[in-house]
Amino acid sequence: MGVRPHDRLSVLELPTPLVRAASLSTAGRDAYLKNETVLPTGSFKVRGALHALQACLARQPIGEVIAASTGNHGAAVAYAAMKLRKPATIFVPSVASPAKLDRIRSYGAELVIAGDRYAESLEASEEWTARSGALPIHAYEAIETLLGQGTLGMELEEQAPKLDSLLVAVGGGGLIGGVTAWYQDRVKMIAVEPTAAPTLDYALRAGQPVDAPAGGIAADSLAPRQVGQLMFPIAQQYVREVVLVSDDEIVAAQKSLWETIRVAAEPGGAAAFAALLSGRYKPQPGARVGVIVCGGNSSH
Repeated sequence: MGVRPHDRLSVLELPTPLVRAASLSTAGRDAYLKNETVLPTGSFKVRGALHALQACLARQPIGEVIAASTGNHGAAVAYAAMKLRKPATIFVPSVASPAKLDRIRSYGAELVIAGDRYAESLEASEEWTARSGALPIHAYEAIETLLGQGTLGMELEEQAPKLDSLLVAVGGGGLIGGVTAWYQDRVKMIAVEPTAAPTLDYALRAGQPVDAPAGGIAADSLAPRQVGQLMFPIAQQYVREVVLVSDDEIVAAQKSLWETIRVAAEPGGAAAFAALLSGRYKPQPGARVGVIVCGGNSSH
């Protein structure tokens, strides 16, 4: 039997908590919140980074590890590299939040500020990789990363079987790609994006990943230029709806999560819940709705 993705995450305390919170959702609907903010790096990203690096180590010797990130993936790769005793260099844009930069530094990685947006940091990291021969760990254009993120779906299905729908925030699409690959059509998959960064919405309308606006309060986690090529066919087949939420709705969701269940979510981490709280997504009465609170490295 081969190594299962979950087996490579043994250094993490899994599963992450599931909070049943009917009082949080509009009209008292039954909501099941998967809280990924409790992971060592403060977000789900550590699943994909740790799994990808372990899988690569199983195949070949590795020197330096490279990643481009708006923050959370960079912290995850830095943490994985620290755990596996590998040097890491993380390229981030100037938009990355101080909280995320502090996390990256705390794991001993070298930090390089490159450009104002993720796409520019990615380009700089690719140039460095070509010169150095280091191993790049991509946030969403790598099967091993998506497999690691998919472990969240496996856990959630065990914790809350028979969900009717699942709300997932989308940036580059690694999380929704991995989780949707796990669930396929067993759950109605709902993608949630900020109105200022509608990358998957643009892609589905165009029939392929295309450039989209990359702004708003969640720009340090949910605003790549395009969604990933790898996750896009999965989204095309299984994502049933894209819901857009405003910055104000995201802030309201952050406030509600903190005041009611003391979960400190960053803007991107609260986006999926914002769709439910604001009524942008209206499930059927009595529906069992899952919500992924995907990150908590907030400076807002």
